[in-house]
Amino acid sequence: MTSKSEESPKVTSFNGRLSKDGSGEFPVEKGRYHLYVMYGCPYANRTLITRKLKGLEDVISVDVAHWYAHENGWFFDETEDQCTKDSINGFKFLREVYYQTNPNYGGRITVPVLYDKVKKVIVNNESAEIMEILNSDFNEFCPTQAQKELNLFPKELEEASNELLSWITPHIISGVYRTGFSTTQEDYDKAVDDLFEHLDKLEQHLSKHRYLTGNSITHADVKLFVTLVRFDIAYYTVLKCNVKRLVDYPNIWGYVRDLYQKPGFGETIRVQHIRKLYYLGDKKQKPTGICPRGPLVDFTTSHGREALTSAA
Repeated sequence: MTSKSEESPKVTSFNGRLSKDGSGEFPVEKGRYHLYVMYGCPYANRTLITRKLKGLEDVISVDVAHWYAHENGWFFDETEDQCTKDSINGFKFLREVYYQTNPNYGGRITVPVLYDKVKKVIVNNESAEIMEILNSDFNEFCPTQAQKELNLFPKELEEASNELLSWITPHIISGVYRTGFSTTQEDYDKAVDDLFEHLDKLEQHLSKHRYLTGNSITHADVKLFVTLVRFDIAYYTVLKCNVKRLVDYPNIWGYVRDLYQKPGFGETIRVQHIRKLYYLGDKKQKPTGICPRGPLVDFTTSHGREALTSAA
């Protein structure tokens, strides 16, 4: 008899990769893979942008979960505007996809999910890794030469991207949540000061660079954009990140509009889903069920960053 200490450890994430030569568990094939996402989630948004930039809409299908955090986790409801049913398995809850893959799964039920429709299993549920897969593994199916050649992870900018993300990720991308989920005044004060110290640093950096690493858009820009585009809409109020609005930072505000107006970025943003997720998504935290109409943020105004000469 197996003792409890000898039982297999619970799986807490899926980190599969695709094989271009067909030798691995997950061969590269058109139409084989599927994304489960939720429009309000910034991490899922990363993968939607990458898919759009690479022109993979006809290569990788997508289902969109409801924005509400049900007690059983993310669920599918095609009656909600811009949400879908689970078109692959007909499941009601995303958790069913996880337990279909591994009944012993012991991690959080999260989006995005890259799913193999043939083997009926999750390939990967880590947004940064899914971005890498979409960036490089399906180039033969990209509809244009420019999309084939687009590389969000260029080797020559790897060091610069990693250095920037070494402070952007913990202090800004994660910093908004550390601020919003603080449980003491002391923790909140520390978190909010740290967040805006690094937003000030970002503002200074973007005064000299059109994009994070210079004149080219990389994965670092995608990861930062999906946080910044939610800032004034939701984080400022819901997560109490309200020392300044994003529009109070001329360079950051211009940078966000610049990216939003690029093909592949703004098309993936669903403002109402973002609002509903953060204002209504958790009934315990937001029991009134009131979703505000604003702020009305116009990402389509002129950004004036075309003339910025990169210092890179």
